[in-house]
Amino acid sequence: MSALVAVPRPPAELLLRGAHVLDPNAGIDGAHDVLVRDGEIAEIGAPASLQAPVGAQVVEAEGKHLFPGFVDPHVHLRSPGGEHKEDLETGTRAAAAGGYCAVVAMPNTDPVLDHPALLRGLLLAAGRDARIPVGFMAAISIGLAGERLTAMSELREAGAVGFTDDGKPVVSAGLLRHALRYQLMCGGVLALHEEDPALSGAGVMHEGSLSVELGLAGIPSISESTMIARDALIAGHENGRVHFQHLSARSSVDALAAARARGVRASGEVTPHHLLLTDEQVRTLDTNFKMNPPLRTEDDRAALIDALRDGTIECIATDHAPHARDEKDVPFEQAPMGTTGLESSFAVLYTELVLPGVIGLALLLERLTAGARLLELEVPAIAVGRSANLALFDLEARWTIGEAGYESRSSNCCFAGREVRGRNLLTLADGAVAYRERAFALSAA
Repeated sequence: MSALVAVPRPPAELLLRGAHVLDPNAGIDGAHDVLVRDGEIAEIGAPASLQAPVGAQVVEAEGKHLFPGFVDPHVHLRSPGGEHKEDLETGTRAAAAGGYCAVVAMPNTDPVLDHPALLRGLLLAAGRDARIPVGFMAAISIGLAGERLTAMSELREAGAVGFTDDGKPVVSAGLLRHALRYQLMCGGVLALHEEDPALSGAGVMHEGSLSVELGLAGIPSISESTMIARDALIAGHENGRVHFQHLSARSSVDALAAARARGVRASGEVTPHHLLLTDEQVRTLDTNFKMNPPLRTEDDRAALIDALRDGTIECIATDHAPHARDEKDVPFEQAPMGTTGLESSFAVLYTELVLPGVIGLALLLERLTAGARLLELEVPAIAVGRSANLALFDLEARWTIGEAGYESRSSNCCFAGREVRGRNLLTLADGAVAYRERAFALSAA
């Protein structure tokens, strides 16, 4: 069955004093002391009510906010084959810096993660290198070629969280139908990158007036939404479970909502860049704004926010996609798709959506942790007896994204140079300290 793996680390022994604890999953919102003993949340009490055991570290957290650690169901860690962009250590270090306690990596690696032996090797590597627990999605089709199914049952037995051909759509309706039938036997969600290549073609940005003005080939929103509608019908027919990745358009939201209204077991995710940016950013021809699906219109962005708010879209995923500097430092048409996002996701969303009152902080936290539930993993919660998966934030701290560099090996962040509010100071993942901001001090009891 599915497995998340990290480097074994000493379990945390610490007392967080006086933090504002906010966890919509556990129904807690207020100032508390939180005692972590042997990696588990041992006690939650009123401020200044708990004593630190001998040898425990003490965190003076008054004025700070303690959240459940975030879970990202969609990241690219580039291992194996792309370690010059990212690897298991740097990618999970970046995730921990952003407040994440677990991530799930995609299989479009080199070689493609389509064989149980390769998956077992990656899990062993994660046990040596990963700062936080990491799981792996296996490919739906061999080589992502869309022609033959992988050995889904064997991959699931080897530890696959689920299955996806992310980076490519499952063009064959028949292949998807067979995959859904195997899913009913072995479990594991099917996560789908929705794109009709006959419609997206050689497009490099959203198809619209700006693509015409810039003379760039466009990708219409229907290349995404028509595939969502098709695949939802197939999933409904087979009583399968599908998860639609990185939704970008109003028409896609409508297709997902219609499917769920019919009783289809379908969910969706959205990225920070699709929630906050539009195709107007492409006017600069900065290749950090080139991603797939592309940034779309202001109307699409508004629809995504509404869908996040009303629950049509249930989770936020970064689609963290690192690329080497020389790969992005080319003309826009030639650059690879993708942006990093693990280190900046909370801060940009807090700054641009929560502070202006577009969505509430509790809703943001719920959507940042919901990826665990959608992938049938345990959702982090700040509750006695649970493993410590925590992120301590200073919501007043102002910082500029990328100014001090990145924990990630790559720097292709579409939010680089933005001043934001909300800085992560400390992350605990699976009961162990996974990240501590360099200037943030811990003291001994």
